[in-house]
Amino acid sequence: MPRSRLARQAAYGALLVLAVAVVSTSHGAFARARVSPPGIHVDVGPLRANAGDPTATWVAQYLPGQLAQGLAQRGARANVSVRIDYLTLGTNTGGLGPAGSSYDNIQGVATINGVETPVRATSSYYPSPVDQTMIEESNRDRVRQLTQTLAYWIVQDAAR
Repeated sequence: MPRSRLARQAAYGALLVLAVAVVSTSHGAFARARVSPPGIHVDVGPLRANAGDPTATWVAQYLPGQLAQGLAQRGARANVSVRIDYLTLGTNTGGLGPAGSSYDNIQGVATINGVETPVRATSSYYPSPVDQTMIEESNRDRVRQLTQTLAYWIVQDAAR
């Protein structure tokens, strides 16, 4: 085998090893880098005990950013702490709501500038045949929509 071919194969192998190392390191760093914006704290401990993961992780991933974005859009400056106690997703195959929708719920307690208030939000889920083959992605999107709805109501209270 010619030397140039061996050198090229060695270079490709080294590049592949480097790419795998970068990807695996970046995913680990991303998973640990979930830091809430200043003035915003989200506690998913009770939710993790009730619903487990990945649901609690998704809430911890989405809610702080949604709250920060909502507060920034409203020009509201508030210290917001949210404890999420429960999150339930309705059935994936259709429910009793309008057009066969099912209801997703989230509830907990928000503390806005030292004032504690129970919070709850509901969103509707309309099943799709595609969702049945991609249940985890569907559930993640449902959690994202639910936390967005909750963030909207919390921001409304904080902006008063």
